[in-house]
Amino acid sequence: MSVTSLTRQESISLDEFRHGMRRLTAGVSLVTTEFQGEKLGLIATSVSSLAAEPPSLLVCVNRSATSHDAFVNAGHFAVNVLREQHDELCAQFSQSARRAERFQSGEWHTLNTGAPVLADALVSFDCQLEKVVEWNTHSVLLARIVGIALPGEAAEPMVYFNSGFHRLGN
Repeated sequence: MSVTSLTRQESISLDEFRHGMRRLTAGVSLVTTEFQGEKLGLIATSVSSLAAEPPSLLVCVNRSATSHDAFVNAGHFAVNVLREQHDELCAQFSQSARRAERFQSGEWHTLNTGAPVLADALVSFDCQLEKVVEWNTHSVLLARIVGIALPGEAAEPMVYFNSGFHRLGN
């Protein structure tokens, strides 16, 4: 494998960063909460396990997201890992103009915290927010997992790569 450009530099441009990050494949999650009687959700690819003891994970949320403050103030959320067939649901939650319609598709229930859980997600983690770390444009939500839903058999996940949502190839 040859490297076309290998240079040491103090910082990189925003375009270089974005171009590089397009090559980082990530699972797609629908992160949901309920705050003051309203169900809210956003699509996230920056979700990661944090520790096994106690079971915990982290979610990065852009502070400019319209639902950012609700996620922080609610103190709980669910991370619903999407299956490859959830492309229409993913589009609904990605388009802010259709905010009122977001929870009309799919079957929803709750576990421990009251956050909406997608019944046919690959897996859903019900989380209690423990700490928020501000990092420039984003908030890193550190959460303890207090419930889990593993519906049915394992299936193919939806993935994000090269600025688009994809299915894993066979």
